[in-house]
Amino acid sequence: MAVDAEQQLRAYVEYFRDLGIHDFYRRGEPGAIEAAEVIAAVSSASPQPPPIVLEPAPVLVAASAPHHPQEGVIPKPFSFNDLAPVPQVRVAVSARPGALQAIRDEIADCTRCPLAYAGRRNIVFGEGDASARLMFVGEGPGADEDASGRPFVGKAGQLLNNMIAAMGLQREEVYIANIVKCRPPANRVPEPVEANTCAQFLVKQIDVVQPEVVVALGSTAATYLLGVKQSLASLRGHWHSCRGAKLAVTYHPAFLLRDPRQKGEAWKDLQRVMAEMGLKAPAKK
Repeated sequence: MAVDAEQQLRAYVEYFRDLGIHDFYRRGEPGAIEAAEVIAAVSSASPQPPPIVLEPAPVLVAASAPHHPQEGVIPKPFSFNDLAPVPQVRVAVSARPGALQAIRDEIADCTRCPLAYAGRRNIVFGEGDASARLMFVGEGPGADEDASGRPFVGKAGQLLNNMIAAMGLQREEVYIANIVKCRPPANRVPEPVEANTCAQFLVKQIDVVQPEVVVALGSTAATYLLGVKQSLASLRGHWHSCRGAKLAVTYHPAFLLRDPRQKGEAWKDLQRVMAEMGLKAPAKK
């Protein structure tokens, strides 16, 4: 009976997601729909198992930070520096590929947040050099990434590859990941419950790779990596800190495709990263 009820709830979740309703996980907010109400509304005509109330996904917070949110209030993001202490003993270079695989095994066929039931095809874990000096973090997978299981392989990924090449590097020399590892429906911005739930795994990835510089691609990545809600303009041009690495903020490649006029500004951001890392752009042929 419990299995049938769970399957029924998942079917209802997928149905309402397809209709564009995403807020029934936000318990207590005005206009929010709770899972029990969804079941009651859809299945009132026939006897069903007792309703299941879907609890909010756990949110990582700093152990030392007092946190007493009111029910139904979406918590603000916490910086990745505050989510967990930076490990005192770092993973050896030779052990990093295995350590990343262990994180992927821990994720498994993840059902920890609503994105698991929103039409996801593949979990997009991340890829690249397990000891990369430079790491890029985007927002979330798109349709091409969801189909392939790899980050940044669509049009935005092609532009990112060009940006990496302009820095004098190859894609295989950097590490690429996203704030969430499952595609949000219609490529919408990840909701806080989704991003906060997935953060624990990205924190571990950063701690294993130990990059010198992290580049946050777009405002969503910057918001969750830094734990601040500020304009991209106010965050660009400054060095920030993330898990022992320096962090720079620039535009997401998808945004640059929509507004190519900002490519020059993004190149300025990448040049600051290159200067920090001692990189030189390849000579023009």
